[in-house]
Amino acid sequence: RDPDGDWSSDVCSSDLLDIRKAAARGAIVEGTVQPSDLTRFRSLLATDEGTIQAKLAFSRDDENRFVVRVDVDANVQVMCQRCLDIMPLHLEGDNTLAIVWTDEQAVALPRHLDVLIEEEQSSSLAAIVEDELILAIKPFNYHDSDDCKKKIAAYNQPLIDEVAVEKPNPFDVLAQLKPGTGNQE
Repeated sequence: RDPDGDWSSDVCSSDLLDIRKAAARGAIVEGTVQPSDLTRFRSLLATDEGTIQAKLAFSRDDENRFVVRVDVDANVQVMCQRCLDIMPLHLEGDNTLAIVWTDEQAVALPRHLDVLIEEEQSSSLAAIVEDELILAIKPFNYHDSDDCKKKIAAYNQPLIDEVAVEKPNPFDVLAQLKPGTGNQE
Protein backbone atom coordinates (compact mmCIF):
# COMPACT_ATOMS: atom_id res chain seq x y z
CA ARG A 1 0.00 0.00 0.00
CA ASP A 2 1.05 3.52 -0.54
CA PRO A 3 1.07 6.05 2.36
CA ASP A 4 -2.57 6.97 1.72
CA GLY A 5 -3.65 3.34 2.14
CA ASP A 6 -4.44 2.93 -1.57
CA TRP A 7 -3.01 0.26 -3.80
CA SER A 8 -0.17 1.42 -5.99
CA SER A 9 -1.02 1.60 -9.68
CA ASP A 10 1.43 -1.14 -10.67
CA VAL A 11 -0.43 -3.71 -8.54
CA CYS A 12 -4.09 -2.72 -8.68
CA SER A 13 -6.03 -0.86 -11.34
CA SER A 14 -9.74 -0.47 -10.47
CA ASP A 15 -11.15 -4.03 -10.24
CA LEU A 16 -8.13 -5.75 -11.81
CA LEU A 17 -5.20 -6.87 -9.72
CA ASP A 18 -1.81 -8.15 -10.80
CA ILE A 19 -2.01 -11.34 -8.79
CA ARG A 20 1.68 -12.27 -9.08
CA LYS A 21 2.78 -8.95 -7.61
CA ALA A 22 0.04 -9.08 -4.99
CA ALA A 23 1.10 -12.58 -3.89
CA ALA A 24 4.78 -11.61 -3.82
CA ARG A 25 3.95 -8.64 -1.59
CA GLY A 26 1.49 -10.53 0.60
CA ALA A 27 -1.27 -8.09 -0.35
CA ILE A 28 -4.61 -8.06 1.44
CA VAL A 29 -7.60 -6.43 -0.25
CA GLU A 30 -10.75 -5.75 1.76
CA GLY A 31 -13.90 -3.98 0.79
CA THR A 32 -17.65 -3.78 0.45
CA VAL A 33 -19.49 -4.70 -2.73
CA GLN A 34 -23.13 -4.05 -3.60
CA PRO A 35 -25.19 -6.99 -4.92
CA SER A 36 -26.14 -4.93 -7.99
CA ASP A 37 -22.44 -4.78 -8.97
CA LEU A 38 -22.23 -8.57 -9.33
CA THR A 39 -24.39 -9.41 -12.36
CA ARG A 40 -24.29 -13.21 -12.18
CA PHE A 41 -24.88 -13.29 -8.42
CA ARG A 42 -27.58 -10.60 -8.64
CA SER A 43 -29.69 -12.89 -10.86
CA LEU A 44 -30.02 -15.28 -7.88
CA LEU A 45 -31.40 -12.57 -5.58
CA ALA A 46 -34.86 -11.08 -5.09
CA THR A 47 -33.69 -7.47 -4.65
CA ASP A 48 -30.60 -5.29 -4.92
CA GLU A 49 -30.66 -4.68 -1.17
CA GLY A 50 -27.85 -6.02 0.96
CA THR A 51 -24.18 -5.76 1.71
CA ILE A 52 -21.25 -7.94 0.84
CA GLN A 53 -17.97 -7.79 2.74
CA ALA A 54 -14.98 -9.41 1.08
CA LYS A 55 -11.37 -9.98 2.04
CA LEU A 56 -8.79 -11.43 -0.34
CA ALA A 57 -5.37 -12.29 1.07
CA PHE A 58 -2.75 -13.05 -1.58
CA SER A 59 0.40 -14.98 -0.74
CA ARG A 60 2.62 -17.90 -1.66
CA ASP A 61 2.31 -21.27 0.02
CA ASP A 62 5.08 -23.64 1.16
CA GLU A 63 5.46 -24.96 -2.38
CA ASN A 64 5.85 -21.38 -3.70
CA ARG A 65 2.46 -21.51 -5.45
CA PHE A 66 0.38 -18.36 -5.81
CA VAL A 67 -2.65 -18.63 -3.50
CA VAL A 68 -5.48 -16.38 -2.45
CA ARG A 69 -7.62 -16.83 0.65
CA VAL A 70 -11.11 -15.48 -0.04
CA ASP A 71 -13.44 -14.62 2.85
CA VAL A 72 -16.94 -13.36 2.06
CA ASP A 73 -19.74 -12.31 4.37
CA ALA A 74 -23.04 -11.24 2.80
CA ASN A 75 -26.51 -10.21 3.89
CA VAL A 76 -28.86 -10.33 0.91
CA GLN A 77 -32.52 -10.81 0.00
CA VAL A 78 -33.70 -13.99 -1.79
CA MET A 79 -37.04 -15.52 -2.72
CA CYS A 80 -38.45 -18.23 -0.44
CA GLN A 81 -39.18 -21.18 -2.72
CA ARG A 82 -42.05 -22.38 -0.51
CA CYS A 83 -44.19 -19.24 -0.06
CA LEU A 84 -42.62 -17.06 -2.79
CA ASP A 85 -42.02 -14.16 -0.41
CA ILE A 86 -38.77 -12.22 -0.02
CA MET A 87 -36.57 -13.34 2.86
CA PRO A 88 -33.19 -12.28 4.27
CA LEU A 89 -30.24 -14.60 3.81
CA HIS A 90 -26.82 -14.53 5.44
CA LEU A 91 -23.96 -16.10 3.49
CA GLU A 92 -20.45 -16.85 4.68
CA GLY A 93 -17.66 -18.41 2.74
CA ASP A 94 -13.95 -18.89 3.07
CA ASN A 95 -11.80 -20.70 0.61
CA THR A 96 -8.18 -20.96 -0.40
CA LEU A 97 -7.59 -20.94 -4.14
CA ALA A 98 -4.39 -21.88 -5.92
CA ILE A 99 -3.86 -19.53 -8.85
CA VAL A 100 -2.69 -21.27 -12.02
CA TRP A 101 -2.55 -20.33 -15.68
CA THR A 102 -3.12 -23.66 -17.44
CA ASP A 103 -5.21 -26.80 -17.06
CA GLU A 104 -2.02 -28.86 -16.73
CA GLN A 105 -1.01 -26.83 -13.68
CA ALA A 106 -4.49 -27.29 -12.22
CA VAL A 107 -4.31 -31.09 -12.54
CA ALA A 108 -1.00 -31.16 -10.64
CA LEU A 109 -2.40 -29.36 -7.56
CA PRO A 110 -3.10 -31.19 -4.31
CA ARG A 111 -6.77 -31.96 -3.60
CA HIS A 112 -7.04 -29.60 -0.60
CA LEU A 113 -6.64 -26.56 -2.88
CA ASP A 114 -9.40 -25.28 -5.13
CA VAL A 115 -8.30 -23.95 -8.48
CA LEU A 116 -8.50 -20.46 -9.93
CA ILE A 117 -7.40 -20.60 -13.56
CA GLU A 118 -6.33 -17.17 -14.80
CA GLU A 119 -5.09 -16.88 -18.33
CA GLU A 120 -4.03 -13.26 -17.84
CA GLN A 121 -1.63 -11.81 -15.33
CA SER A 122 -4.34 -9.52 -13.92
CA SER A 123 -7.40 -10.92 -12.20
CA SER A 124 -10.82 -9.40 -11.55
CA LEU A 125 -11.39 -9.16 -7.81
CA ALA A 126 -15.16 -8.83 -8.26
CA ALA A 127 -15.26 -12.03 -10.34
CA ILE A 128 -13.42 -13.95 -7.61
CA VAL A 129 -15.80 -12.67 -4.92
CA GLU A 130 -18.83 -13.34 -7.15
CA ASP A 131 -17.74 -16.94 -7.80
CA GLU A 132 -17.39 -17.59 -4.06
CA LEU A 133 -20.84 -16.13 -3.36
CA ILE A 134 -22.44 -18.24 -6.08
CA LEU A 135 -20.85 -21.34 -4.57
CA ALA A 136 -22.00 -20.34 -1.06
CA ILE A 137 -25.69 -19.82 -1.87
CA LYS A 138 -28.04 -22.80 -1.57
CA PRO A 139 -30.01 -23.75 -4.69
CA PHE A 140 -33.30 -23.48 -2.74
CA ASN A 141 -33.97 -21.12 0.15
CA TYR A 142 -36.89 -21.38 2.59
CA HIS A 143 -38.33 -19.49 5.56
CA ASP A 144 -38.82 -21.44 8.76
CA SER A 145 -41.73 -23.85 8.29
CA ASP A 146 -44.03 -21.95 10.68
CA ASP A 147 -43.58 -18.67 8.80
CA CYS A 148 -44.36 -20.27 5.46
CA LYS A 149 -47.34 -22.25 6.80
CA LYS A 150 -49.04 -19.04 7.95
CA LYS A 151 -48.55 -17.41 4.56
CA ILE A 152 -49.62 -20.48 2.61
CA ALA A 153 -52.68 -20.97 4.85
CA ALA A 154 -53.82 -17.46 3.95
CA TYR A 155 -53.73 -18.42 0.26
CA ASN A 156 -55.77 -21.58 0.92
CA GLN A 157 -58.67 -19.76 2.63
CA PRO A 158 -61.79 -19.89 0.43
CA LEU A 159 -63.06 -16.65 -0.99
CA ILE A 160 -66.30 -15.32 0.50
CA ASP A 161 -68.18 -15.78 -2.79
CA GLU A 162 -67.05 -19.42 -3.04
CA VAL A 163 -68.43 -20.27 0.41
CA ALA A 164 -71.93 -18.83 -0.22
CA VAL A 165 -72.58 -20.38 -3.64
CA GLU A 166 -73.62 -24.02 -3.73
CA LYS A 167 -72.83 -25.68 -7.05
CA PRO A 168 -74.96 -28.50 -8.44
CA ASN A 169 -73.34 -31.91 -8.73
CA PRO A 170 -72.65 -32.63 -12.44
CA PHE A 171 -73.19 -36.37 -11.85
CA ASP A 172 -76.83 -35.93 -10.79
CA VAL A 173 -77.82 -36.27 -14.48
CA LEU A 174 -76.13 -39.68 -14.62
CA ALA A 175 -78.13 -40.88 -11.61
CA GLN A 176 -81.32 -40.37 -13.62
CA LEU A 177 -80.01 -42.61 -16.42
CA LYS A 178 -79.00 -45.48 -14.14
CA PRO A 179 -81.32 -48.55 -14.41
CA GLY A 180 -83.43 -49.30 -11.35
CA THR A 181 -83.77 -45.75 -10.13
CA GLY A 182 -87.51 -45.62 -10.87
CA ASN A 183 -87.26 -43.15 -13.69
CA GLN A 184 -87.78 -45.73 -16.47
CA GLU A 185 -90.93 -45.66 -18.61
